[in-house]
Amino acid sequence: MLTPHQPRKRFGQNFLHDQGVIARIHAAIAARPGERLVEIGPGQGAITAGLLEAVGELDVVELDRDLIEPLRARLGGRGTLRIHNVDALKFDLCALRQGPEERVRVVGNLPYNISTPLLFHFLAQSRCLADLHLMLQKEVVDRMVAEPGSKIYGRLSVMVQTQCRARSLLRIGPGAFNPAPKVDSAVVRLEPVAERYPLADPEHHARIVAAAFGQRRKTLRNSLSGLVTPEQFARAGIDPVRRAETLSVTEYATLANAATCKAPRETED
Repeated sequence: MLTPHQPRKRFGQNFLHDQGVIARIHAAIAARPGERLVEIGPGQGAITAGLLEAVGELDVVELDRDLIEPLRARLGGRGTLRIHNVDALKFDLCALRQGPEERVRVVGNLPYNISTPLLFHFLAQSRCLADLHLMLQKEVVDRMVAEPGSKIYGRLSVMVQTQCRARSLLRIGPGAFNPAPKVDSAVVRLEPVAERYPLADPEHHARIVAAAFGQRRKTLRNSLSGLVTPEQFARAGIDPVRRAETLSVTEYATLANAATCKAPRETED
C-alpha cells in the first residue's frame, strides 16, 4: 500500500481516486504496448498503474520527491517505470524519443495553478508529440475548444487550435478527487497536426492573438495598431472594424502571415 501522503497546496495536488473515472480515462487513452508514454504528475499512481500495465514501459514526471518511493513500491514488477524528479515546466519531452520519427504520448492531471504555462510548454514541443490527454479545470478545457463568436473564445482557443485538433472528452466532478477541488474538471484530447495552419512567423502570430484578445472590446484596427497595417488587413481580406472574437483560427493565421514578409516556415523535426 502507498504511504499516506497529505496533498500539498503548493504543488496543486488533488489526487484522483474514483475508479469509474479512472477506467474511463484509460479507455480514452487506449494505450498499447510499444508506445512512448509520459505521465505528468502521477501523484499516487491512480492512472499510472493502468498505463504501465498497458505499455510495459513508462516515463513519469513528478516534482514532489515524497511521492517517488511510494510510487516505486506500488508499481514495482508491473513494468519498467522511469521517474523524473523535475519540474514539468523544464522537462524536455522530445528527449524521450528513441528516434526522430517517434512521437510521444502525454498524459497528465495538471495542477490548476500552473496549467496554462504547462500547456504552452507542451505545445512548444508539439512536433514531438502524438497526442495529449490532459485533465484540467473544466473552464480551461471549455476555453480550449471554444468556437469563434462565443464569450469564452479567446487567446487560449486560438493558440491551441492553431496547432491541434482539440476535443473535450469527459467531465469530472469534485468528488472524484482528494481533496475535492471547488470546481469541475474535464479531460481534453489534443492531437498536434503539423502544418495545420502554416505560419510565417509563429512569434508574430502569438503577439497578434495576444494583442487582439487583450483588448477584445476594441476593433482590430485599434487593438492591433502597430502590429498590422491597413494594407496588411486588406491583403488578408479581413475588415479591421471586426473584433477579436469574430475571427476564426484560420483568419488569425492568414492575418499574421499577411503582417510579415516571411514565407510560412516548414515544421522542423
